[in-house]
Amino acid sequence: MTNYSSNRKLYFGAGPASLPEEVLQEAAAAVVNFNNTGLSILEIPHRGKQFIAVLEEANALVKELCGLNDNHEVLWMQGGGRLQFCMIPMNFLNQEKTAGYIDSGHWAHEAAKAAAYYGNTQIIASSKTENYNQLPLLPESIDPSLAYLHFTTNNTIYGTQWTTEPKTSVPLIADMSSDFLSCQRNFSDYGMFYACAQKNIGPAGVTLVVVRKDFLEKGNSNLPEMLSYAQHVKQQSLLNTPPVFAVYVSLLMLRWTKRQSLAFLENTNNEKATLLYTELERNSLFTPNIINENHRSKMNVCFKAINETAEKGFLAFSKNKDVEGIEGHRSAGGFRVSLYNAVTLAAVKKLIAFLQEYEQVYLKQ
Repeated sequence: MTNYSSNRKLYFGAGPASLPEEVLQEAAAAVVNFNNTGLSILEIPHRGKQFIAVLEEANALVKELCGLNDNHEVLWMQGGGRLQFCMIPMNFLNQEKTAGYIDSGHWAHEAAKAAAYYGNTQIIASSKTENYNQLPLLPESIDPSLAYLHFTTNNTIYGTQWTTEPKTSVPLIADMSSDFLSCQRNFSDYGMFYACAQKNIGPAGVTLVVVRKDFLEKGNSNLPEMLSYAQHVKQQSLLNTPPVFAVYVSLLMLRWTKRQSLAFLENTNNEKATLLYTELERNSLFTPNIINENHRSKMNVCFKAINETAEKGFLAFSKNKDVEGIEGHRSAGGFRVSLYNAVTLAAVKKLIAFLQEYEQVYLKQ
């Protein structure tokens, strides 16, 4: 296979995110000849035995990595997070119930806004008035009659992250799109969790959904098949033609994740984030956006420069160093460095060296 190492840039984009080179190599080989079948992965039948084996292995790895048993169903769906924002209330909310939402960032806000089309919703806590630069303060008690409580584990745009789950007897639903499998969690505590693949588990085009069977049984039954989780479970993610290639690359990423182990990845992610935040606090040109260290995301490190000149200068400087994907979200500005699982510790150390080098260049001007 071709060696791409010498041509690879340092990529810190928020999504689609960096993938390990070994996964890219495997995926590239499968595009030409999948498992020596003489067919491309892009050509194999989606109901054929080769792809069924891909689905079954992917499902088993998700359960293994999350410490789940047969009490949970694993689905591979399309439509991204926005479709889940709509399907969740369609399936689990009715006129007699109210759903709770924690508004901790843009995507959490969008989830709550979508749910309001389908039933009663209640914002349990919000940090919108603080421009999402901190996690919202949760109430001491949460209404136990809520149909479910939805929250977003990591805020990709503003750079905050929950490290623990809300304490409640209400079924928890979590959007884990940007930090799934970056750390160890009590996944069995959730009624449902989901993740768009293009952060830690694959390319854009597929969304992982994991739902507990007892929670699924409470779902609304009077829905079109394509909008019913129960029907997708019944058809084993084959209700419609699935995104075969995206699921296959997700399988490769799950295998890679298992080889690394969640404990190793969590420790490495902690080290990467600590090194970068420490440099940003030391560096005279940059400041982290999130002041409270306990609220800072270890996946998306957001920061700003002391002035516009320093900001534009570092963007140009970093591009000359083959660094890509560090621009902040268009609604937040500044910089955003995403430290997903496939971003190596060595890459982060190189970026830190560039931050230090640019500081010296700027101060001499």
